[in-house]
Amino acid sequence: MNRSPSWLGRRSFVAGTGAVGLGLTTAATATARPEAPSPVPSFAPGRPIHFRGATVVTGDPRLGTLPKADVLVTGATVTAVAPKLAVPPNAVVIEGRDRILMPGMIDTHRHLWQTALRGVGAEWTITNYIDHLFAGWGRNWRPEDIYAGNYLAMVEAIDSGVTTTLDWSHALYTYDHAEAAADALFDSGGRARLAYGNGTAGPENWAVTGDVERLLRSRFSSRDQLVTLQLAWEPPHDPAFPERVAWEYARDRDLTVTQHAGIWNLSSDEGIRILRDNGYLLPTNTYVHAGTLSDDSYRMIADSGGNISIAAESELNAGQGYPPSGRARDLGIPLSLSTDTSVWWSGDMFNAMRTVLNADRGLDHQRAHAQGRTVINNRLRTEDMIHYATQGGADALGLGSKLGSITPGKLADLVLLRADTPSMVPLTNPAHQIVFQAARAEVDTVLVNGHVMKYGGTLLAPDLKRARRLAEATRDHIRERAGTQGWANAMEPPPYEVA
Repeated sequence: MNRSPSWLGRRSFVAGTGAVGLGLTTAATATARPEAPSPVPSFAPGRPIHFRGATVVTGDPRLGTLPKADVLVTGATVTAVAPKLAVPPNAVVIEGRDRILMPGMIDTHRHLWQTALRGVGAEWTITNYIDHLFAGWGRNWRPEDIYAGNYLAMVEAIDSGVTTTLDWSHALYTYDHAEAAADALFDSGGRARLAYGNGTAGPENWAVTGDVERLLRSRFSSRDQLVTLQLAWEPPHDPAFPERVAWEYARDRDLTVTQHAGIWNLSSDEGIRILRDNGYLLPTNTYVHAGTLSDDSYRMIADSGGNISIAAESELNAGQGYPPSGRARDLGIPLSLSTDTSVWWSGDMFNAMRTVLNADRGLDHQRAHAQGRTVINNRLRTEDMIHYATQGGADALGLGSKLGSITPGKLADLVLLRADTPSMVPLTNPAHQIVFQAARAEVDTVLVNGHVMKYGGTLLAPDLKRARRLAEATRDHIRERAGTQGWANAMEPPPYEVA
């Protein structure tokens, strides 16, 4: 397998015909004609990058939002944020007029390996998902298929302004599968966290057999590298706690654990109680979904310092439980956002922000109406959503001192959004518009660790053409193994049914 990033060295453009193709020759036509693209600057290693005159949503409570400011990046680090900074010699200047600069978004729960089957499960519930991807097709994934899904997902994430992605990788059935997952993350050039998992067995049966240790030693020698490691498994359900040996291993190696928790009919309050009783309700634990827990369980998580990753697009469609943003917020549980899987959903963190906000506010209105009252002022705000999508994600991954805000001294994971598009003009309130109007199409420039991955709306790295070729091969392989009828049945499950 290719272990080094595949860089694209040039931009490609497609010119539209617009009104000219219709034979119109008005003055308006001339102004609408696309301008010739400017060449990609030389982003040589070590060359400073100077963002000039942008609206900067820093995410730093001390700095706030700066309506017209400069940001200087030197190497991998943000070194200055202020109006009208002096431009260093040899710096690349990126014009920020009609642009919003924000911290890179952080997705704390995405099953990257499934991305090659994008859209297959649009009609699914969580029951359909388990039936097809685990009881049915799961074992058809070869190591090269894990690689293909992971690589495509990282292409999508970086292009969309997601600069850090947690790969909740629960199809690592063999060491070769695990190595393929890691290879794709490293090859992408993006920042990622491989959450090593195996959904077919409890962690006591795979986490301590030597494969995790082997991968840890061979690929994850530094905690400062772009791709790092943690563990992923489900909460316990047996009071005998056979998973103890895996939790001990994680503690001894200082590896954090992410787990699907509070999922209707799959994981319950019992798992939270077992972890508490055995001393593993840790401040570093991430509880994904967590929509069906009791108030006691939420209080235990709050008291422990643990955090919750909400994937509202998933929870509202698949039935894991209603997004618990309001209940978590009332108890002070830190929140981050996630997109779950592109087998169903968009993989879009702008949409993740909107969906949580809509679900939270809608529930507040519904509860007020049930009491014959009305909500006068909304509780959850757009700035909260941006925080969850950036600093909240960094905090959940234990990277809050390095990522999550545009703060001098932090790493330069940055996203520049266009604010001159039809959906963004006029710019009146950047936080409001990031959450409710911005989309992936507005992502103009993306930096990861100070390296320019996307510029002027064009992805420079990783390689989309390669990702597409690999993903289509995986899709065709899984479709062939599923069979014509099995594939068709999966795409269009029977009509509405409740058991």
